[in-house]
Amino acid sequence: MICKNCNSEINLNFCPDCGQPSKLKRIDGHYIMHEIEHVLHFDRGILFTIKELFINPGQNIRNYIFENRSRLVKPVIFIILTSIIYTLISHFFHIEEEYLQYQGLDKSTFVKILGWMQANYGYMNIMTGAFIAIWLKIFFKKYNYNFFELLIMLCFVLGISMLIFAFFALIEGISHIKLLNIAGMISVVYLTWATGNFFEEKKAANYAKALICYLLGIITFYILIFSIGITIDLITKH
Repeated sequence: MICKNCNSEINLNFCPDCGQPSKLKRIDGHYIMHEIEHVLHFDRGILFTIKELFINPGQNIRNYIFENRSRLVKPVIFIILTSIIYTLISHFFHIEEEYLQYQGLDKSTFVKILGWMQANYGYMNIMTGAFIAIWLKIFFKKYNYNFFELLIMLCFVLGISMLIFAFFALIEGISHIKLLNIAGMISVVYLTWATGNFFEEKKAANYAKALICYLLGIITFYILIFSIGITIDLITKH
């Protein structure tokens, strides 16, 4: 038999080169349940990843980068999945409609970009993370992490931040008590702690630098978005 994935010859149940099964089972109810269990599995799935990132984010993310990439959920999948969870809860309860008001500005390109980002938190977090990673690279230069390793770290910790927002959004939607501002403060505390923990947990200055990098990253990202919006508006009006 020939592997349909890599065209290697197969004599056993699995391809010796890529691991693809020699014969795929049909997709049925059992397959769907197995996939759900695989995602949620507490040994290597989403729940395990959340637990480890809450307890010891620095060590677990360093292990993912340098030693074992099978224990945690893939970081890009993690940030997109957690962002979707928050988006679904927020839209269901109409949470952000009470916080974000664009009266008189709804036709500007900048607000339209913000609206797109509000509907696509996964992509927005990755883009914001790219700006934060640049500042982390500058402030933590001596640790020799490259840009992409820092971005991977940010996908994990920003994913937990999204879950913090999702939890408080759910409670707010049920209780009608304003809690999203509290979620924001807790999120900043976690992001600062997790990032400082990633570099060197016993060095207090790292936590202060982490907070500065997050603030600078967000500010520079929104300055760029605002500049793009204003430039497009000026061009289209002429």
